[in-house]
Amino acid sequence: MAVKVLVVDDSGFFRRRVSEILASDPNIQVVGTATNGREAIDQALALKPDVITMDYEMPMMDGITAVRHIMQRCPTPVLMFSSLTHEGARVTLDALDAGAVDFLPKNFEDISRTPEKVKQLLCEKVHSIARSNRRYSSFGTSSLPTPATAPSPGLSARSSPAPAAANPAAPVASSPAPKRKGYRLVAIGTSTGGPVALQRVLTQLPANFPAPLVLIQHMPAAFTKAFAERLDKLCRISVKEAEDGDVLRPGLALLAPGGKQMMVDTRGVVRILPGDERLNYKPCVDITFGSAAKAYSDKVLALVLTGMGADGREGARLLKQGGSQVWAQDEASCVIYGMPMAVVKANLADAVYSLDDIGRHLVEACM
Repeated sequence: MAVKVLVVDDSGFFRRRVSEILASDPNIQVVGTATNGREAIDQALALKPDVITMDYEMPMMDGITAVRHIMQRCPTPVLMFSSLTHEGARVTLDALDAGAVDFLPKNFEDISRTPEKVKQLLCEKVHSIARSNRRYSSFGTSSLPTPATAPSPGLSARSSPAPAAANPAAPVASSPAPKRKGYRLVAIGTSTGGPVALQRVLTQLPANFPAPLVLIQHMPAAFTKAFAERLDKLCRISVKEAEDGDVLRPGLALLAPGGKQMMVDTRGVVRILPGDERLNYKPCVDITFGSAAKAYSDKVLALVLTGMGADGREGARLLKQGGSQVWAQDEASCVIYGMPMAVVKANLADAVYSLDDIGRHLVEACM
């Protein structure tokens, strides 16, 4: 059955072009279009699409407000289009908080210059998020802990909808609570659904968290600095975009910059390298995990969270060979169960936990 898509944009050119690209896929059907947020809500209720593509800057009602209303009235996977600017990054992160599943840069030049590449990327995103878990509709900021309300070490996170109710076919994670160990590094890799997942996990960590952290989130170069700044404001630990020469220290999370690769060495120094064009992901989870395995042997705790594809699996294999621990997010709480599934199916996961439990278990394992 074809994926039904509602296209929302106030630009007539962009609306037509996106519709044409999607319609070229025989397994996608554009069931309607809208020119502003209010029309988007009405069309979502009337047409019940499987996926909505949404611009953020529109008259009458902006895209973020529309996403919030849609998530309340008829939860539907939303793919946001955003500009590759710092302000565009901030708005996109707001949209993800509001309930959008993923985003794509809104780049008119790419549409004109590399139409086939744009077509492939857009259609792949639509198909992927059409299969995503509907649990993302509960991922708005209202349910995320903030520094003032984040749970104390040893206490459970604030309650949220039971994962099993959102995806009955997905098994609920049942791994036992972790044992404490003197980890020298916590490494977390993620992609689609990651910005909200990282926010959930990191806001549960206390300021005196004893291990350094490195974060690898698939994200454009223009977005990672804004994302790190947002996390730093919300968390009790410190978060910054990693720079070449940064030194790992307890209670500091370093976010890999978009478009580049991040590695760590035995001295606890971070190296930021140019993104190799032969690699699909920049930053790449496998690259950072592999360097951590070489630098710290059995003293790494690695987590693979929600995301498309299998990035992180081979890095997790190297970590396991060195004796380190690997955790995976469970299927029921993932937006896209791709990266964690790859780790689980390769028998590389020492534990599988629900997103709501990961922050608490990190505290138990490290403190």
